[in-house]
Amino acid sequence: MSLHRRDLITLLGGAVAAWPLAARAQQPMPAIGFLSSGTLGADKRWAALRQGLAKGGYIEGRNITIESRWAEDQYDRLPALAADLVQRRVAVIATAGAVNAPLAAKAATTTIPIVFVVGSDPIKSGLVTSLARPGGNVTGFTRLDTELLAKRLEILRELVPNATAIGLLVNPSNPNTEPSVRELQEMAQAAGWVLHVAAAAAEPDLDKAFVALAQARVGAFLNATDALFARSIPKMIALADRYRIPAIYLDLDAARNGGLMSYADDLIEDYHLAGGYVARILKGEKPADLPVQQPTKIELVINLRTAKALGITVPLSLVYRADEVIE
Repeated sequence: MSLHRRDLITLLGGAVAAWPLAARAQQPMPAIGFLSSGTLGADKRWAALRQGLAKGGYIEGRNITIESRWAEDQYDRLPALAADLVQRRVAVIATAGAVNAPLAAKAATTTIPIVFVVGSDPIKSGLVTSLARPGGNVTGFTRLDTELLAKRLEILRELVPNATAIGLLVNPSNPNTEPSVRELQEMAQAAGWVLHVAAAAAEPDLDKAFVALAQARVGAFLNATDALFARSIPKMIALADRYRIPAIYLDLDAARNGGLMSYADDLIEDYHLAGGYVARILKGEKPADLPVQQPTKIELVINLRTAKALGITVPLSLVYRADEVIE
């Protein structure tokens, strides 16, 4: 059987036209790397990031895959986990938890885009050189938790004006611990308070930390930013209740779920936006052109039911300033 010249040209032309479609169909979906200093089971940020990705048009299993890595509070594991994601040639790395995670990712690659959400100043941490023009392959969102320590201290001062000591809960493994302690020490001394620092590097350490705070007879406490504390809020609330220590938290849901007060931005919204940044990068935008964003709204939430249980009268000046009051 023979083909006429016209038939042969038509056949070859159809094959050439169909080839790019077949090739595209066989191309693997882009992979997103997710690097967290925390653990999967308690990390609500993971779900929020995926929701942000979906809003940007990327759904796991449909047009992207996700490679997640969890350090489980062992910060020394982060460099190896970041290197593994780089070796797997993910298209973007999103990070959660302590600043150690994006720092490990940045040390592992200068080409793969990195999107972070951190509680500290990303310039001081060495992640970017400018918020408006981050340059390089790194951008993201800062919650300014370290900078907001001063404001949280002022709120506690207004809540318990007769207290002589204040407690600070820290994770000694977090690189932000030293500057946070130094800054708060200066502010506490200026206010006439003694600062008692209690350390917890893992959830079981929280019991001993609260015993130390109770023995120091602190009038109130606050915690430094850390992934451990972010997911241990229910236990921290229970311990604060047991030892009857007033507290202000870095997560708005803490006060809504039984904590006394929260002063923070919306954590879930931060990770929604981070997922949106990842989607924009997948569509071709460069991290160097995406400015590092700061919170636009910080909210004060007060739980008057908890205050009553602790035997505390919240000043009306604080109640009137609160964005949300739980009665």
